[in-house]
Amino acid sequence: MTDPAAQPAFTGRERELRALREDIESAGLHTLSGHPLPHSRVLLIAGAPGSGRTTLAEEFVRQIADGYPGGVYRARLTDPGARAVPTERTARDLLAALGTAAPPPAGADEDALTEAFRTAFAARGEKGKALLLLDDVARAEQVLDLLPESRECLVVAVAGGPLTGVPDVRPCALGGLDRAAAVDVLARRVGAAPRVTVDPRSAEALAEACGDLPAALVMMGGWLGARPKMSVADAAKRLVETEEPQEGAGPLGRAFRLVHGSLSTAPSRMLRLLVLAPAGFVDAHIASALAGCSVSSAASSLAEFVRLGLLRETGSGRYAVPGCLDPLLRAELEAHERPSEVLLARARMLERTVRQLRACHAICQPPGSEARKRLSCMPRSLRFSRPAEARGWLEARRHALLAATRTAVEEAGGELDTLARRLISALARAFEAHRDPDESAPELYRLHELVLDVAERGELHRERAAALLNLGDLDARTDRLRNALVRYRTALDAARAGQDQVATARALESLGGTHAELEDWGRAADWYGRALALRLTRAEPADREAAARLHGRIGAVHTYAGRWGDALREWRAAAAAFRRLRDSGAHARALAEIARVQEYADRPHDSLRTCGQALEAARKAGDDRLEAALRLRVADACERVGDLRAARAHRAEADRLLEPAGRERAEEGHVTGADAP
Repeated sequence: MTDPAAQPAFTGRERELRALREDIESAGLHTLSGHPLPHSRVLLIAGAPGSGRTTLAEEFVRQIADGYPGGVYRARLTDPGARAVPTERTARDLLAALGTAAPPPAGADEDALTEAFRTAFAARGEKGKALLLLDDVARAEQVLDLLPESRECLVVAVAGGPLTGVPDVRPCALGGLDRAAAVDVLARRVGAAPRVTVDPRSAEALAEACGDLPAALVMMGGWLGARPKMSVADAAKRLVETEEPQEGAGPLGRAFRLVHGSLSTAPSRMLRLLVLAPAGFVDAHIASALAGCSVSSAASSLAEFVRLGLLRETGSGRYAVPGCLDPLLRAELEAHERPSEVLLARARMLERTVRQLRACHAICQPPGSEARKRLSCMPRSLRFSRPAEARGWLEARRHALLAATRTAVEEAGGELDTLARRLISALARAFEAHRDPDESAPELYRLHELVLDVAERGELHRERAAALLNLGDLDARTDRLRNALVRYRTALDAARAGQDQVATARALESLGGTHAELEDWGRAADWYGRALALRLTRAEPADREAAARLHGRIGAVHTYAGRWGDALREWRAAAAAFRRLRDSGAHARALAEIARVQEYADRPHDSLRTCGQALEAARKAGDDRLEAALRLRVADACERVGDLRAARAHRAEADRLLEPAGRERAEEGHVTGADAP
């Protein structure tokens, strides 16, 4: 996303701004023909790299924003390295910006996400016109997929050329600035010295050598400002004599080569390594890790790059490589850095990121925990003083952190897989510590998919099983139960191949739970039974607890299926297991479920007797709420056998144990069994 507050000072382009404002009001060809299009109007700002197309778009949006009370929303559709951003990611980010109450679930496909965005944006337009700014559009389909179906909204697209295929698009083609504005840019960048104003002809010659392109002017102005003894005429001559770094680079390429070539060895290397920064997000820590220098040295170099126009400040301590310079710096990186050096720089950056994520997670852990002890041993520059600070850091870098995981998995050819797994694990833990589960579900879904990619590439059966189980859980949580079944079956095969009995048991239990959600009671009981058989072969305490729980789940499945005898057998086994584990609360709930089944089987006296046993177990557990809920259950059982006096006594005792709100909750069914499916 573009940060409008970080845009450079705006100069010139009055004619283009006036034409854009007029285009909003003028009728399109389809409207004139009597067939107005059903979607938002699209204004296109097109120009070559360095022409200031994004800066113009931001200034235009700033000037007209008051006319769009529904809000201004932004998305960048091309990542650094000229990689088109997947539409599903853009749609989900825009839905988050809109504050959609019920966005599509994690794992939703592109069509569902784009439809949800168009609907939400059109709804926002009904409350007040809204504006969508799409920067760095790579192809027309990216705009068409996101085009809101509302005539009340406006889309401003920024691209390098025409968007053939977008109906009734209004193009505004940019060249260089007018000469007066170009000279003004130079004067501002050079600084207080009057070199530009006292030699206007040389200033115009320098602007002409820059092609009047804002990016080239900014670099040359910064470079000349750093050389107070150099005349403007000499600067123009130097620029004209500089060769282009590559064919077709033009004035922008010559200005870059001159300015970049003036850097000493260490800053020059740092600058070209910055193109490895995830999603173009740069700060002092990332620069320090990439270049292998101190954080303070990195911060000084970044500030100098900003003065020279080689870097753009996007916020407090945050920077980005200008998109027009990205391909030039990548060419420099390829020419001067060996692949092994690039890989090492990536590894240093990812390792630093892992440490920061661990600190982000640790600040939310209890004092005295192992995580907090490790946090205290970290360098002060990596630590956070409070959870709010850590969450702010995480949210500001969320896109970059996700991009770092994608890059580690997809671009390193498998050489950083171990580090990638550590990074994904640390990021998932940080999300869990600072964000609600539903808020993080889409990101976690993609992270587990990346783990799956790494595991399949390295034939890591256990990691593959874990990733598939996590993906299955997310699918099941969002009611994509058939998808979850496929994930769990594949996870079961992977767990068996890796001889991971814990993952095997979890997969079996998950298959049982999913079939139960589908009300396929027979298959649910079968899979639960297989999980139980595996747990019973093991002697770990966790397996004994799991076996007791599985008895309860099988009993619940039989209850739903109306198989009272089978249900009683399993619930009695669950009750006995929980008693052996000395879990009085779970023992009481299991006895309550036995009473429920006896009631369904038309055995009211047996049900009453078992309810009494459950009540006694609840007293031992010291759980007033559970005891109150069971007393209400006993009261119901007493009424069924005609003992109204005892029923009133139990209800009175339940009232004593709970406040009115507590009784309401108890009556709604607080006693739900040891583990319903």
